[in-house]
Amino acid sequence: MEKILDRFLRYVSVDTQSCETSETQPSTEKQLKLLRMLRDELKAMGIQATLDKYGYVMGTLPATPGVKAPKLGFIAHVDTAPDASGADIKPQIIEDYDGSDIPLCGVPGLYLKPSEFPELLEHKGQTLITTDGTTLLGADDKAGVAEIMDAVQYLVEHPEIPHGEIKIGFTPDEEIGRGVVKFDVKKFGADYAYTMDGGDIGELEFENFNAAAATIRIQGRNVHPGYAKGKMKNAIRIAEELDSLLPANQKPEYTEGYEGFYHLIAFNGSVEEATVTYILRDHDLDLYEEKKAVVRRCVDFINAKYGEGTATAEIRHQYYNMRKQVEPHYHIIEKAIKAMEMEGIKPKVQPIRGGTDGANLSFMGLPCPNLFAGGLNFHGKMEFVPLENMEAASRVILNLISLFAK
Repeated sequence: MEKILDRFLRYVSVDTQSCETSETQPSTEKQLKLLRMLRDELKAMGIQATLDKYGYVMGTLPATPGVKAPKLGFIAHVDTAPDASGADIKPQIIEDYDGSDIPLCGVPGLYLKPSEFPELLEHKGQTLITTDGTTLLGADDKAGVAEIMDAVQYLVEHPEIPHGEIKIGFTPDEEIGRGVVKFDVKKFGADYAYTMDGGDIGELEFENFNAAAATIRIQGRNVHPGYAKGKMKNAIRIAEELDSLLPANQKPEYTEGYEGFYHLIAFNGSVEEATVTYILRDHDLDLYEEKKAVVRRCVDFINAKYGEGTATAEIRHQYYNMRKQVEPHYHIIEKAIKAMEMEGIKPKVQPIRGGTDGANLSFMGLPCPNLFAGGLNFHGKMEFVPLENMEAASRVILNLISLFAK
């Protein structure tokens, strides 16, 4: 049986970065390389598996004869975030971590420091996998992919373990909010599912942000600066002014828990025209709608000041909070809690300060809470994952399968 670390390192070696501006499904061809690998690996285990034209891998492990249990799904996404490069990843493996600063050797002078990321100290004595400082790592969500594959392989190699029918799903494009837009829930065939896409050990989430993306375009007017008085409209400065109108205390770096935010993720432009892009997030649906209204009011203010048509806004809904879809099936949360406690893990039931494929899947009729995959500091060069977290997540999957079989 392949060790989970070796499996994880194989998966992160494949560049699977998604692309928000692409109009294809999946958004990048390179994601298909890993998706094909996963399909073929499932088939090599003797599991029926398919890869469809939209980039969804679906596999089925038949139930043990005589076991009557709900059909249980486990889902993870293969793409990595556009926020940082996912190409040519060079993981560093730190065994028996001693709590000191970790040099990220690809960038001289760059360190992963407990003084900046105190959660590192919770993993002293463990084996950490980090980046080399030049790319992200890809534990989001290739840790989840590896954990599912590790658990499935264990079941295949231990047929004496009774289980119901197990559904395996791997998706593209989660990081750009399009992970399951064409996912065929009926074809997948699960009664309940879990995404393995959370953070540190013990995390269990069944509520997430309501989410939208806002793109605001500013039309300026360029005039030779020597003759610009009373004529020039500098699109860059107008875009800066619009950003200053948004609540300063509702930025990601100032919020936590159930607090929502406006997050400026891109700013591009010249004197003639500029574009700013935000993501809007809130767990409360009314506050989410108010955030969209605030953006529109800011645009109206700019147009009133600089002339109609100066600013235009496109606001796109991305996903809703899945809580009201999962809560009626609360036993799947209780089983997840029990599965962790069986491993001596203290469950951390908390809201996701982000999104997950499980949100949209839950609204598509497949209740789908989110379990920890073990990684931390996602989407950047400070990302890392403790090996022990991945091993524990794989065991939690097996515990869940056993609990449902009973």
